Amino acid sequence: VQLQASGGGTVQVGASLKLSCAASGRTFSSHTVGWFRQALGRERDLVAAIRWRDVLTYYADSVRGRFTLSRDNARNSVLLQMNSLKPEDTAVYYCAAIENRAGWSRISNRDNYRYWGQGTLVTVSS
Repeated sequence: VQLQASGGGTVQVGASLKLSCAASGRTFSSHTVGWFRQALGRERDLVAAIRWRDVLTYYADSVRGRFTLSRDNARNSVLLQMNSLKPEDTAVYYCAAIENRAGWSRISNRDNYRYWGQGTLVTVSS
């Protein structure tokens, strides 16, 4: 699976952005797609994940209520709608895919993800 992340940019506090993670080569049907972010000097952490087949979702506490995942079947893409953005959301965002057979309990560990897209930079200025 090849992943292509897009949609980053520079916005002001309180604005919205929508990131997209498109797959080619295979569909997401047997995968969970996670969005990770890495701020300068920080670890790469999971912020949200969605299991394609049943739309089971996970959100980190820091983004719950502001970020929303959805899937675009026609484009074989996962969308991350980010609202009420804060300066602390500034980071490079990466999408990644993990096979469902790995188990839902493993989605938080980035080492379990086999497929990665390139990062897309989100900058929130105050």
